[in-house]
Order: sequence, then C-alpha cells, then structure tokens
Amino acid sequence: MHTFSTLPVEIVYRIMDHQNEPTLFFSMQNVCRRLNQILSTYERYRTLSALDLRCYKIRDEEAQHIAYALRTNTTLTTLKLSANGISDKGAQYIADALRTNTTLTALDLGFNRVGDEGAQHIADALRTNTTLTTLNLRGNGISAEAAQHIADALRTNTTLTALDLSSNRVGDEGAQHIADALRTNTTLTTLNLRGNGISDEGAQHIGDTLRTNTTLTALDLGFNRVDDEGAQHIADTLRTNTTLTALDLGFNRVDDKGAQYIADALRTNTTLTTLNLGGNRISVEATQLIEDALHRNAGRPMFCENYVSYHLFRTSGSMTGCSEKILVPLNVVQESGIPRGRSCFELCDGSSEFLFY
Repeated sequence: MHTFSTLPVEIVYRIMDHQNEPTLFFSMQNVCRRLNQILSTYERYRTLSALDLRCYKIRDEEAQHIAYALRTNTTLTTLKLSANGISDKGAQYIADALRTNTTLTALDLGFNRVGDEGAQHIADALRTNTTLTTLNLRGNGISAEAAQHIADALRTNTTLTALDLSSNRVGDEGAQHIADALRTNTTLTTLNLRGNGISDEGAQHIGDTLRTNTTLTALDLGFNRVDDEGAQHIADTLRTNTTLTALDLGFNRVDDKGAQYIADALRTNTTLTTLNLGGNRISVEATQLIEDALHRNAGRPMFCENYVSYHLFRTSGSMTGCSEKILVPLNVVQESGIPRGRSCFELCDGSSEFLFY
C-alpha cells in the first residue's frame, strides 16, 4: 500500500490538484517531511500569497493548524480570518507564529472572540514582528486593558502602518493609551477607532497627540460619543496639523457649534482632503459655514476634487430657482447619484435639499 511517503511526486501533485487552498495550506503542510518538500515545489502552493478564510467556521483547533503552517510558510502575505469563532487561545497560536513568520504583511482577525487576553498575545507578538503592516482586530470585545497592551507594542513596533480597532469598547481610557503611543510611534498612518464609546475626553487625548504626530494620515472616530467640545479639540489640532488627510467624525453628537469650530480650522488647514460629518446634528446653515471656510482658504487648491468631501445627498425637491452656486467634489456628486459632468458640479448654495447624512 502506498502512502504519501512512497507515492510518486506526480501522483501527489494530482491529489493536490483536487484540494482547495485552505486544505493545501493548513491540512497538508507539516504532515511529513517528504510532503513538505513536495508542497514547496507545487505551483499553486508556491504562488499562494493570499488566503481568505472569512466565515469559514474556524475555531481554536483550526487556528492552531493555521498557525503551525505559518511558522514555516514563506509565501503568504495576506491572511483573512474574520467572522469565525477564534478565541483568545486561537489568537495565542497565531501570535506565536507571528514571532517567527517573516512574510505575512496583513492579518484580519475581525469579528471573532479574541477578547482582551487574545489581543494581548497579538500585541506581544508585535513587539518582535517586523513584517506585519496591517492588523484588523475589529469587533472582538477589546477593552481599555487590551488597548494599553497594543499601545505599548506601538511604542516599539516600526512596521505596522494600519490598525483597525473599530467596534470594540476601548472607551476614553483606551483612546488615551493609543494616543499616548502615537506621540512616539512614527509608522502608523491609518487608525480606526470607530464605534468605541469614545467621548470628548478621548477626543481631547487624540487631538493633543495630533499636534505633534507627523505620520497619521487617516483617522476614523465615527459612531462614538463626541460632541461639540470634542469637535473643538479636534478642530484646534487641524489648525496646526499638516499630515492628516482623512477625518471621519460621522454619527457622533456634533451640532452647529462644533461645525463652527471645524469651519474655523478649515480656514487655515491645507492638507485635509476628506471629512465626514454625516449623521450629526448639523444644520444647513452650519454646512454653509464650512463651505465658506473652504472658499476663503487661499492655501487650498481651487479644484473640485481637492475640496473636503462633505458626503452630501439630495433629499427632496429640485435644483430650479437657485440664485447662487457652490462647487463640490466629484466623489460627492458620484455618491449622491447626481449626473456627472465634465469636471465640476454646481449645487444650490445653501439649499435645504442638500444635507449632511
């Protein structure tokens, strides 16, 4: 009887031809030394750089097999494991693999059951890992305790550029930990803290950090509890910050007073290109303040595509009878469903039919 240790290589290749990529990666690897050697010459395995295992019903046992394969794999750069059942134990297996793996650059563990303990294992691995650039821990029940461990890792990690902690519960305390780490971190460019119960206090910590941080370009604080005071802290930062290009404050508690703070900051800021204030309590009159600030900002290029994106949409009525016009970005018009023209679009200035969403 033949086994993998005695089957001709071509026969093993044919068997592999009938296996899907997940099976090739974590079921056939490390079975025996000979099979590992054959795998290393098999074309589908040699060129496997991305593995999508989202919604794959993976639990800790399967995560252990994946982690075991990661220890020796040298081809995989992207691994998506979101929406499975991986707990802190499975996260520990993967974290241990990250200590030796030198090729993985993007890891998605979103919407699992990693929790604080599992997040700490991942954070500890980040202290020594030098290849991972993108980490998604969205929706894992992570609190301020785990945020502190992640922040500690960010103080020494020099490769991570994108961190997604959205839909967790880091709160103001966790936001402070992350903000403090960004005072010294010089590599992170994208930070997502969406949906974390962050209020004005957390916004203040983040705003204070952005006064000195010179690497962060995208910040998402949407779906939090930031009101006018928090908006003021962020706006004060925008007066001097010269690196942030995208800011999301959508679905918070900002009203016209907060919009005024932001409008005042936009009179001098020349780097922000995308701003989302949708889902707040901002009136049409307050949107006009922001529009006026952009028009009066001499340092901002006068091209539609370079304006801050308001994410406007049309609610009712028509555009007839408008006396004054304003220019809005092409991407705003595309998202609103308004027919596209050559380069710019003109919308009714101050019309009640165009609102923040």
